[in-house]
Amino acid sequence: MKIKGTVQYQDFEGGFWGIVDQKGKKWLPVNMPEQLKVDQAKVEITAKESDVMTSMSWGSPIEITGFHTIPRFD
Repeated sequence: MKIKGTVQYQDFEGGFWGIVDQKGKKWLPVNMPEQLKVDQAKVEITAKESDVMTSMSWGSPIEITGFHTIPRFD
């Protein structure tokens, strides 16, 4: 699946990185690349659903398989 969204650092439950897509859906990457760990960065990622159990009660777990940053949403 392809997701366009904004990277957000969540400062609760120990702190973690997530992505909120253009429709407001929250995604929780289980393998967030270091290059994407920039709060409010606009990104387009390719991901697959992950069946990993997390202790975070935020977003749907995904595995990022490809990514790039974008200057803004069209």
